[in-house]
Amino acid sequence: MLNKIKKILSWPLRHKWWSLIIIVVAVLVFLLCGGASKKSNKGDFVTVNITRGDLEQVVSATGEIMPVNTVSVGSQVSGTIEELYVDYNSKVKQGDILLKIEPSVLQASVTEAQAALDSAKSQMNLAKSDYVRNKSLYADGFIARAEMEQSQNQYEQAQSSVIRAQSQYDKAVTNLGYATITSPVDGTVISRKVDKGQTVAASFQTPDLFEIAEDLTKMQIETAVSEADIGMIQQGQAVHFTVDAYPGDTFAGVVRQIRLSPTTTSNVVVYTVVIDVDNEKLLLMPGMTAFVTIVVSRAEDTWKAQNSAFLVRSFENIEPSAAKVSTSDHLAILRDKQVVIVPFEKGLVTATETEIVSDKIQSGDKIIVGRVGQESSIKKSTMRSRPMGGGPR
Repeated sequence: MLNKIKKILSWPLRHKWWSLIIIVVAVLVFLLCGGASKKSNKGDFVTVNITRGDLEQVVSATGEIMPVNTVSVGSQVSGTIEELYVDYNSKVKQGDILLKIEPSVLQASVTEAQAALDSAKSQMNLAKSDYVRNKSLYADGFIARAEMEQSQNQYEQAQSSVIRAQSQYDKAVTNLGYATITSPVDGTVISRKVDKGQTVAASFQTPDLFEIAEDLTKMQIETAVSEADIGMIQQGQAVHFTVDAYPGDTFAGVVRQIRLSPTTTSNVVVYTVVIDVDNEKLLLMPGMTAFVTIVVSRAEDTWKAQNSAFLVRSFENIEPSAAKVSTSDHLAILRDKQVVIVPFEKGLVTATETEIVSDKIQSGDKIIVGRVGQESSIKKSTMRSRPMGGGPR
C-alpha cells in the first residue's frame, strides 16, 4: 500500500508538462463556469413590487393647541386685592365673584360725590325759589327784567351743577362696583396672575388678572403653513395629529380657517391655518405642541408602487418588442416570469409612492426597472446632464 502511494506522488514529478496542462485546464474550466454564472445573473430583472392599499397626499406642520375662546379678565380700578375666590383650574359661571379689591378709597369717593350732589341739589332749590319769587315780582312790576333774568340764569346753572354732581356720584358708585371682579363667561380659569395683598394699578392700562377658557372641550390649533403648500389647503379638509404627551394616540381635527394675513419667518412666507379639535375627553391641554398632518387628497384601496419604479427611461434593455412604447404611459411588468407591457396612468403622487391607474394590473405583478449589472437610467441621465469639467456632486 505504501509503495502505491509513493508511485502516485512521484508521477507528477516525472511528468511535469502533463501536470501543468491539467492545472491550466482546471483554471479555465473554473473561469468559464464563473463567467457563465455572472452572465446568467446579469440577465436577471430588477423589480419593484406593486401593492394595494390607501394613499394620502399630506402637508405636515406644527402648531400650538389653544382654547377656541379665551377671555382676559382685568381691573378698571386700582387698589389692593382683599380676597381671592378662585385659583388655577377653577370652574366658574358667568357672574361668579373672582376677587375683591379693598374698597375703602372707592367708598370714600362715593361719600364725597354724594355730599357734592346733596349740596348741588340744595343750591338748585334755593336758586329755584329766587327765580320763582323774582318772576312774580317782575310780573307785578316791582323789579327790573334784568334782575329776573339773572335769577333765572342762576337757577339754570344750579340745575347743571346737579346734573354734573349726579354723574360724578354715579361714576363713583360704578367704580365701587368694579372693586368686585366677576366672571364674564362660563369656563375654566387657566391662568391667575395676581395674589392676595397685591396692589393693582390701573392708571394707564388695564392689568390682566385672570385668563378664562370658555370651553375646554372645543380646542383649536394655530399652525403655520408655507406659501409653497398653502394652495393645497382648503376649509373642511381632514387633519390628524399627535402630541408628545400621548405618543401612541392620534387625534382628529378639521381645517376651519385659512387666515389671509401672512408672516415672514427666516425669509419664508407662512400663513396661519386654524384647525378645530374635539377635546371631549379633556386629554389635550392648552399650550401643547401638535404635530399636524393635513390630508390634501386621498385614494383608497388602489394599486401603488414606490416612486423609484417610474424612473425608467427606456424599455430597450427590457423588452425589444416594446421599443416603440412610451415609458410615460406604459409599464414593463414581470408576471409569472414573463415580461408584459401594460398601459397605465399616474394617479395620486405622494412623497414616497405613486398611484397606478390601470385595469391590466394583477396581484403579484412587479414593475421592471432594469437588469442586474445594467447601469441605471438615472445614472445615465445624470452623466449626460453633467457639465464639462465637472460640477457639484
